[in-house]
Amino acid sequence: MQYDVIVIGSGPGGYVAAIRCAQLGLKTAIIEKYSTLGGTCLNVGCIPSKALLDSSEHYHNAAHTFKTHGINLDNLGIDFGQMIKRKEEVVNANTSGITYLMKKNKIDVHQGVGSFKDKNTIVVTKEDKSTQELTTKNVIIATGSKPSSLPFIKIDKQRIITSTEALTLKEVPKHLVLIGGGVIGLELGSVYARLGAKVSVIEFMDGIIPTMDKSLGKELQKVLSKLGMEFYLGHKVTGATVQGEEVTVTFDSPKGEKKELKGDYCLVAVGRVAYTDGLGLENIGLTVEERGRKITVDEHLETSVKGVYAIGDVIKGAMLAHKAEDEGTFVAEIIAGQKPHINYNLIPGVVYTWPEVASVGFTEEQLKEKGTKYKTGSFPFKASGRARASGDLDGFVKVLADATTDEILGVHMIGPRAADMIAEAVLAMEYRASAEDVTRTSHAHPTYTEAMREACLAATGNRAIHI
Repeated sequence: MQYDVIVIGSGPGGYVAAIRCAQLGLKTAIIEKYSTLGGTCLNVGCIPSKALLDSSEHYHNAAHTFKTHGINLDNLGIDFGQMIKRKEEVVNANTSGITYLMKKNKIDVHQGVGSFKDKNTIVVTKEDKSTQELTTKNVIIATGSKPSSLPFIKIDKQRIITSTEALTLKEVPKHLVLIGGGVIGLELGSVYARLGAKVSVIEFMDGIIPTMDKSLGKELQKVLSKLGMEFYLGHKVTGATVQGEEVTVTFDSPKGEKKELKGDYCLVAVGRVAYTDGLGLENIGLTVEERGRKITVDEHLETSVKGVYAIGDVIKGAMLAHKAEDEGTFVAEIIAGQKPHINYNLIPGVVYTWPEVASVGFTEEQLKEKGTKYKTGSFPFKASGRARASGDLDGFVKVLADATTDEILGVHMIGPRAADMIAEAVLAMEYRASAEDVTRTSHAHPTYTEAMREACLAATGNRAIHI
């Protein structure tokens, strides 16, 4: 079977690349080794975690905030089995949607493991070990990533688990020990903290969500502490062992003191590593970087082998579904002879705790390191009428603008619906808007997004109205 493009992997990067290729008139196939499409994001990542985040937030609000709204409940409880069942239903609806999109766009789907025989020939090894050869002019590698661990910790998937197993537990942990204070760990940790688990976070760096603006990590830690989550920052994990139903995690303090925590589950959330196993890259002369096992690409996301491209988690950059989607579209248009662009500085990062955290552009620390002269405007949600009405008073919006030109250089927010609000900042920065431009743009009242306008007002000369 001859194709213009074969995409290996059906996650957000892969399926978007395939759809865009088909839209551009290219005969396209997609290869997926699992029985459902959608990759990590739809099956064991973004979508199921958000389903549990929403369910746990509903329970937490019912238990802690409904009374202030005049809503009284008796015998409130958790049907954790139903919560997991609903999560699976959400996943199934989304993955079925991807299958529909493949049919709609006339994209051939091949189930099995795809590997290179040569740069124009892909061998698909099916579950029954039978094989099929496909020929193509171009290949897009979109095989994603898998959870990584620490070399001295054995993941048994029962008591010492990764994010994948954390989405399918049979019970709410009594004490969840979380190794890693990054996005994935904090999201899942907050799920179980809301449901009543004690959650202890051990983080090697001196702050949580260390890749984001430091002010966000400080505020998020303060908010999560209200849930009862405890934090051991600057601590180095040295081991984790299981005895029966108990996990013991050992770690060193910044001063070298030996410590340990005992819990019934330990979630290892120390990042992800590119997944390139079984691709047969050696058959086309491709190697991966030792650190992170990433595939090297040029500015067109083409590897050193002409006609072979790579996108998403298998190449450098943040491991984000929307980054992979943008790259999938980018490569499809490159293959079709167009001239697309991606500004990697304007790909937002989001943490789906509550309140949500979102960020785009340069952090304050990065601007200081670069020696860029900037001005800051900040607005707290406790001064927002809409946030006051909903009871979401934690957090703020911070805008960083060039001291001379007023161009917005970075926006960092923690607050209600920050994941949605960050799009305004991305759009403004894509068109190189100034803080003044945003202040001159009408924002509906009362809305959470008014906080963005107020922060820009503060950045343009201390002109915020409502504080």
